[in-house]
Amino acid sequence: METESKEIKPAPATDAPNNYYRFHLPHLHLFSVFGNDWFALKAEAFARFFGTPVFLVAQTVIVAIWIALNVLGYTKFDVYPFILLNLAFSLQAAYAAPLILLAQTRQADRDKAHADADAQHREALALAAEQRQTLAAQQSRQVFELLQQNTQLTELVKDLSQRIETLTVEMHKKLFKTTSSHDFYDHSDH
Repeated sequence: METESKEIKPAPATDAPNNYYRFHLPHLHLFSVFGNDWFALKAEAFARFFGTPVFLVAQTVIVAIWIALNVLGYTKFDVYPFILLNLAFSLQAAYAAPLILLAQTRQADRDKAHADADAQHREALALAAEQRQTLAAQQSRQVFELLQQNTQLTELVKDLSQRIETLTVEMHKKLFKTTSSHDFYDHSDH
């Protein structure tokens, strides 16, 4: 019996544990909308710093000292309506908003690249599972064919054994019949 043999090579199992981010590598060449120069990286780091507890505590301490110095009269550089402090907050907000948007845009780009890589990874897993199923089905067919061939060979051996037994019985009958008649003739002469 001829079997159709398709060579299916499963993905090596050793690649996955050693290279978790192998599906992310094709996206490394992609640059962010704002580039990867030092300014973009520093601006993103600064924007991320705005949301940290360190920044919030430091800003609160600075504002408290600013107000205390001016209210208690140690200095008079920004008296009660604190116009200079409001200007500082406005300036901070004017720079913080674009920097935060820049950081969010860069993060969105990274998230999209990671989502694409994860989708490719899921597709690779699905393909590997499909290949394993195809290989298992092929091996099942081969095992079934081997069992059929084994059954046929067993039946052939049984038939041949019966044929040999029949021939042996026939030969014994002929041999004993011939020998008996010879013996009979040989005994009658004496």
